[in-house]
Amino acid sequence: MTSSRFILKLSCPDQAGIVHAVTGLLLEQGGNILTSAQHGDADHQRFFMRIEFECGSGASVEALRAAFEPLATRLQMDWTLVSSQAKTRVLLMVSKLGHCLNDLLFRVQTGHLPIEIPAIVSNHRDFYQLAASHNIPFHHFPLLNSTEEQKQAQERKIREVIADNQIDLVVLARYMQILSPDLCRDLSGRAINIHHSFLPSFKGAKPYHQAHERGVKLIGATAHYVTSDLDEGPIIEQEVARIDHGLTPEHLVAIGRDVECVTLARAIQWHAEHRVLMNGRRTVVFR
Repeated sequence: MTSSRFILKLSCPDQAGIVHAVTGLLLEQGGNILTSAQHGDADHQRFFMRIEFECGSGASVEALRAAFEPLATRLQMDWTLVSSQAKTRVLLMVSKLGHCLNDLLFRVQTGHLPIEIPAIVSNHRDFYQLAASHNIPFHHFPLLNSTEEQKQAQERKIREVIADNQIDLVVLARYMQILSPDLCRDLSGRAINIHHSFLPSFKGAKPYHQAHERGVKLIGATAHYVTSDLDEGPIIEQEVARIDHGLTPEHLVAIGRDVECVTLARAIQWHAEHRVLMNGRRTVVFR
């Protein structure tokens, strides 16, 4: 008999007996635990857990959620329970730098990233042919010299794409526009951004050239959830590369773009596999 696999992730106030209660309930539902990870945050007295388990082929995610609801309510849990076969639906947003976009499309095409990409949004036309080569609808919403009213209208179009395509996650794959506080709030925990790790040291244009001028020895990238505090959301993943005096600014740009691609892909994969849990301004990531 074939089995169905599910993922449960949760956080709640820390107390004795949580693991026993959760695993006992899964056992009652015929669940067989495949992997389990947990973490107790002593600073905030909060407990985090991720369990992947299987049940008989007749089990449904709706029935399992209904069975788990009373325990979750009693222990004041923030939780999700999903089928591990369900792919996260991702909206990619990009401007004029396409390295992250191209990398993500290739990873999906080759089966190395377990997501679906129903749409791409950009404020420029540069990558419509790339999107077409992957048979993904491309939405061009220009913003050049736009007024505040036009920016609001553009975000309403973005919201329509999100709703029409039942988007689970928005990824700013080098989308060089600031989202409004309202959209950031509505996408809380469901939008990921990537930036170079020079911030706040080197802001503005050509940060890698600024870094070269200062003789930095490490460059890197940070993937984080989007908040209204620019580039200060909860961090999911970071990566660095060591450099030296023999490299030109152009070398730094190339290395930095590679690091950005790897960092963003990891963050998206961990989110799609339900390995990331929010912990205030931080995250817990069960790799």
